[in-house]
Amino acid sequence: MRDDRQRLVDILDAIDRIRRHTGAGRAAFEGDELIQVWVLHHLQLIGEAARRLSEEVRTRHPEIPWAAIVALRNFLVHDYFAVNLDIVWKVVDRDLPALRNQVEAALKEHGGGRPPSVSERSRPYQPARESFTAAAERVLEKNAELYRRLA
Repeated sequence: MRDDRQRLVDILDAIDRIRRHTGAGRAAFEGDELIQVWVLHHLQLIGEAARRLSEEVRTRHPEIPWAAIVALRNFLVHDYFAVNLDIVWKVVDRDLPALRNQVEAALKEHGGGRPPSVSERSRPYQPARESFTAAAERVLEKNAELYRRLA
């Protein structure tokens, strides 16, 4: 189970990965579908990590727009056909630098000020306990049951 410190590191890692592949600017972003998918994926990771942070961390750092970050993740995951690349670029260009600074400050406060170690910035390999197909079938079955209950 990942703790708050690891989730903050996950957010920083995702921001750094986005920045690494968007440094060539907006034209390169708009012209390369792989970069677009890369950015969308890492924005989703940021939102998922933010969503799973404890209420304590989110409350201690109200300067970070946690609800908006999670809402963006939900939109990207569930309304992917409505994604507007102009808005995505504005998030990358305008919002991520400030978010990085805010999360870095939160991480220092949460972890006593020391930078994360290499082991904290990488996830250890864990072998799968079930096949991808079995996991997908389980999730689909669970969702089908949920939809039956809602109908």
